Amino acid sequence: MEAMNHGSGAASDDDLVPSEYLTFTLGSEEYAIDILKVQEIRGYEPPTLIANAPPFIKGVINLRGIIVPIVDLRIKFNLGKIEYTPFTVVIILNIAGRVIGAVVDSVSDVFSLTRSQIRQAPDFSGTFDTKYILGLATIDNRMMIVTDIERLMTSADMALIDSASE
Repeated sequence: MEAMNHGSGAASDDDLVPSEYLTFTLGSEEYAIDILKVQEIRGYEPPTLIANAPPFIKGVINLRGIIVPIVDLRIKFNLGKIEYTPFTVVIILNIAGRVIGAVVDSVSDVFSLTRSQIRQAPDFSGTFDTKYILGLATIDNRMMIVTDIERLMTSADMALIDSASE
C-alpha cells in the first residue's frame, strides 16, 4: 500500500491556521492578545503600592508566592477617567519568563483568528504606539486591535523586564 502524504501544504497554509485570542476592553476600544500569553484572569484587588514606581504601575500582588507587578494599561495609554468597577479585571500574563498583571476594563471573549483575518493597522497618531499593534481584525461587526502584548510589556518604557543588553 502506498502512504498518502497529507501534510505537504504550501507555506501560505500558515495564514489559514487559526490562533486563539483573548479580547478585552480599554475605554471604548476592544483589544485582542494571544491567549497563550495569558496565565489566568482575576478580579481586581488593590495591590501593594511601590514607592517611586511610574503611575501606570499600580503596585504588586502576591500570587501563590510569586510577586507580580500590576500595570494599569488604561493609565499607560491615557484613557481618561479610570474607574475600578466589578467588571475591572487583571489579566495575569506570562511574558519572557516573568509574570505580569495587566488591569483592563473588562474581558470579553476568546476568538480564533487566522493570520489572513488580521489586517495591517494604518499609521495613526494615537496614544497607543502602532509598533505594539499586529493589526486589526473584524468579527461580527466588532473591530479589535490585535496587540503584541509581549513586545509591549517587554518594551523599555514599561520598565518591567530588565534589559539583557546592559
